[in-house]
Amino acid sequence: MQKLVYGVGALVALLIMIGFALPSSNRVEVSIEIDAYPATVFALVNDFRRFSLWSPWSDTDPNARIIYSGANRGVGASMTWDGAIIGSGTQIIVESRPYEHVQIVMSRGEPAESQSWFNLVPGTGTTIVTWGFETDYGLNIVARYFSPMLGSIVARDYHNGLAQLKRLAESLPAADFSDLEIEHIFVEATDIAFLTAKSRPEPAAISAAMAKAYFQILNFIDKHDLEEAGAPLSITRDFNGSQLVFDAAIPVRGANVDTPRDGVGVRLGSTYAGSVLRVRHVGSYRRLTATHQKISAYLMALGIERNGAVWESYVSDPRQVAEDDLLTYVYYPIKPI
Repeated sequence: MQKLVYGVGALVALLIMIGFALPSSNRVEVSIEIDAYPATVFALVNDFRRFSLWSPWSDTDPNARIIYSGANRGVGASMTWDGAIIGSGTQIIVESRPYEHVQIVMSRGEPAESQSWFNLVPGTGTTIVTWGFETDYGLNIVARYFSPMLGSIVARDYHNGLAQLKRLAESLPAADFSDLEIEHIFVEATDIAFLTAKSRPEPAAISAAMAKAYFQILNFIDKHDLEEAGAPLSITRDFNGSQLVFDAAIPVRGANVDTPRDGVGVRLGSTYAGSVLRVRHVGSYRRLTATHQKISAYLMALGIERNGAVWESYVSDPRQVAEDDLLTYVYYPIKPI
């Protein structure tokens, strides 16, 4: 019996010695190339709500309770989960460099703290994504023994997750919105004198329709002793591919109860009030279509819903400013997250 005790003791001692000789940390990295711009991919990994759309664990435990807190996205965004299958935990984004890198800490401050990261490298219209994971087992000898098996499981899940990320990213609009100057702001309603107009969706036709409409609006302003209170606007009401319907408008001051608010001609109305996405566009009006395409891609990548008609504010006077320097603000009403 004594020999057996000594033998077991020696075996335990040997296992402990081997355990301490094993690596104390585990690092895994997997990569994939996605046919989408880095801006689109970044939006899907920098926001835990978007992360859940392609996460390899989303379908594993559909009844898991998930709570999002902190910032909506980027540094400070946090997600806590609790499920019968996937267990429980918390992760928080601690570093976020637009279109390049996202760093995440899991179980922050606890003994099982780990970290993961996404590195994005642009290709030719594509993005090479590397998803990494690292954990330090410290003095946990049992975990060191199981490290290779756990590493293979993580690698498998990460491969599956990146495959789902690829499918999602490639299903979104292919427009690179990384160069947009975007602001999320709240706007107040303002009085406008406006006229509904129609045009073929061609620059020359739209320009002619706007010029005609603004001429009538200016006559309306003079007739009713109003004051111009801002840059001319164009509010898109409908577009079916062959015809554009829009409200040409000018902000005004000085309206009273006798100022016409109904009818088929020029009348008084008000602009949208609420949360908007405002994008600064500098350059030719002809390039506004490309800007709108980028904004649409941005909204879809970030999962932001529109909340009303889009409008443009033509800050610069094209009679006094060179075409390449024309300033236009584009407004997209959006729903809060």
